[in-house]
Amino acid sequence: MTNPDDEPTAAGPEELREQVEQTRAELGETVQALTAKTDLKARAQEKATAVRGQATAKAGELKAKAADLTHQARDKVPAPVKDKADQAAGQARLKTAQAGQLWRDKAPEPVRQKTAQGARTARENRTLLLAATGAATLVWLACHRRKR
Repeated sequence: MTNPDDEPTAAGPEELREQVEQTRAELGETVQALTAKTDLKARAQEKATAVRGQATAKAGELKAKAADLTHQARDKVPAPVKDKADQAAGQARLKTAQAGQLWRDKAPEPVRQKTAQGARTARENRTLLLAATGAATLVWLACHRRKR
């Protein structure tokens, strides 16, 4: 409780009103800050967004590095080897097309639908998949080197 001796230092009622308004504003900001800290779902979403952004950036770096390494490797490969690789790639495409046709002819409809849905999901999340694959490869390499 306040004693009558505890006089406020304010000069008048208007100054007291301003102090009360200022205290209310500060209290409101404090409550908002505490609410934000306790909102685990929002904090988790913010963290997920940040991690997704980092993964996307890392995937971009890995993609650029892979493209650079591919170009370097192609430059070092002799022409006869390139020709043979092109022929093998053509044959692989042909066999893939044949296997795809066989799959369409023989697979049950529900299985085909699930497979198509999985392929669609993979295409839509290609960057994330590349980043995860790159990270898994780096982890594997690190573990493999530690064993040596």
